[in-house]
Amino acid sequence: MKSKGLLYVEIANTIKNNILEGIYPVGSQIPTENELEKQFEVSKITVRKAIEILSGEGYLEKKSGKGTTVLSNRLFNKLSKAASFSSMIEEKGHHLSKEILAVEKIKVDPKESEIIAAFGEEAYKLTRFYRLDHEPYIYFEHYLPMLGEEAVLAEIGEISLYKWLANYQKLVSKFQDSFAVAPAESKIQELLQTESPYLLKRIRRSYGQSGEIIEISHAMYDTDKYPYMIEYEI
Repeated sequence: MKSKGLLYVEIANTIKNNILEGIYPVGSQIPTENELEKQFEVSKITVRKAIEILSGEGYLEKKSGKGTTVLSNRLFNKLSKAASFSSMIEEKGHHLSKEILAVEKIKVDPKESEIIAAFGEEAYKLTRFYRLDHEPYIYFEHYLPMLGEEAVLAEIGEISLYKWLANYQKLVSKFQDSFAVAPAESKIQELLQTESPYLLKRIRRSYGQSGEIIEISHAMYDTDKYPYMIEYEI
């Protein structure tokens, strides 16, 4: 605990990690306020502030006389007013599936100055693509800090990429996306089974709680198969 003013934030993050890791499963109750006071050696007010944060983010629900129940173990609940593109596609009745093509430790190309600035001269590179209703649709290249072993990263088919980062205390606080129309390399055309010379390119930067970049991804979308949409809740 670094600062008394941030104790409740640290406690909220610890409880959130326990939820993400399945220590507190969805539908179960977290320890009582009295138990959390003793566990973290803090006041009741501090515990309640931590629970308020997680209730506001959609992880917990507190009911008088019934304790505090875990509602969700999704990494992002109310992070943004913008609905995720994948959730919108699935809500419209389409099916998205992903396939890992490669997981490797790489020497970053000197031309990729942003990646070097974020992770140094070596990084993990995760290559995968998504199918939309069983048809190739998105090609992804994720650049990540060298955390843990490559073999563990290769298992993210079982969990989400952002949960993998959270396992190393790299919690996403915000995303920044930029878009451009970009030439399609022949290998990507082959993977996406398209003859289009241009594709929609999205570069995503994911930032941690201290403002550092914890992921950079380059994605190529075949928007002839399905347009990219952004939907906001007002």
